[in-house]
Amino acid sequence: MSYTVDYYDSLVTSEHAQAPKFIATLEAITSPIVTVQELLESMIPDFDLDTAMGAQLDVVGQWVGISRYLNAPLVGVYFEWDSDNPAVEWDAGVWQGLFDPDSGLIALPDDLYRILIKIKIAANSWDGSIPGAYAAFTFAFPTGVFILLIDNQDMSMDVAIFGINSAWVTSALMQQQYFPFRPEGVRIREYIYTPDGGPLFFWDVENTDTTAGWDVGEWGVVIA
Repeated sequence: MSYTVDYYDSLVTSEHAQAPKFIATLEAITSPIVTVQELLESMIPDFDLDTAMGAQLDVVGQWVGISRYLNAPLVGVYFEWDSDNPAVEWDAGVWQGLFDPDSGLIALPDDLYRILIKIKIAANSWDGSIPGAYAAFTFAFPTGVFILLIDNQDMSMDVAIFGINSAWVTSALMQQQYFPFRPEGVRIREYIYTPDGGPLFFWDVENTDTTAGWDVGEWGVVIA
């Protein structure tokens, strides 16, 4: 509950309520206290994980232990053979030198960084079970993002993610194993995602948001 200067004035007894100097002194004392109270209350949504933005979200990430900066592959910079991108063909792409980096630091926007923070939080409290992994993904990802965990029956599993429109972000997160939800002793064989964030193509399937048939489902991109 927040208190205003008028609230403190209302507590003055009738004996002093009509004394201007007393009231002025009281307001001079309580005004900075009220200001501090209002500031502290405003900081609650500023540093709430679901509402924090910009520098405040960076602070939340520091508390959790995850950075906004993602080490993503450099795409469209160096020369490539048989590329469809004219920016990296002959006389256009830059030859990668011996000490030139393969990747660079990319600052995630707030919405994707918020997902990354929630993944870290969920991983810290995950119970190691597959149902727990689905619950963790439900907590971390917003509505419209779907996860499919596939048990290969050989102590390996595949993880498929649909609904994130930023393909390069999805790829970088998978390659750097930001999704640590696997039981002990089980390896993740493949990550699968769809480039445009749509459902994955399956034969004779027209079910929901995760898989679909012809003209709807997308061919998945596999990261071993």
